[in-house]
Amino acid sequence: MEAALQALSEWPLAAALRRSGVGYPLLNAAHILAIGLLIGAIATLDLRLLGAFRAHPIAELGPPLQRVAAAGLLLAVATGALLFSTRPVAYAENPAFLAKLGLVGLGLINVLGLRCNPHWRRAVDGADGRVHGSVRAAALVSLLVWVGAVVAGRWIGFLQ
Repeated sequence: MEAALQALSEWPLAAALRRSGVGYPLLNAAHILAIGLLIGAIATLDLRLLGAFRAHPIAELGPPLQRVAAAGLLLAVATGALLFSTRPVAYAENPAFLAKLGLVGLGLINVLGLRCNPHWRRAVDGADGRVHGSVRAAALVSLLVWVGAVVAGRWIGFLQ
């Protein structure tokens, strides 16, 4: 495994990012922007599912917020992979990085579970004025997991 990680660090783009005084900071900024899109959309939707912003129907908020979260996730994965490539061995040994990956994985599992929940479809379609308890529970888990992922991500730099 370490040989594969070392080979990744020798990838020309990874080496160029390490040498660049502009490329790496811009990539890091793009990663932060992606996280902002992802967490902003998720938190807004989760808070709505938990009862905030009741004047705004879930059927109106849900679809665009899901698309923004998906775009943020795709951009965060792409920029995160490039950032990882600059120091893969160090990141793979960093407990905060590993916690972040685990929390992101839990967040994605929670999303998949929510999307399979028949009560989710009713909430998003506006067919039911109430949000089922299982959907509210998933929203609470989502908030906790994604905030935890952000905290773990920020912690990475302090455990090097």
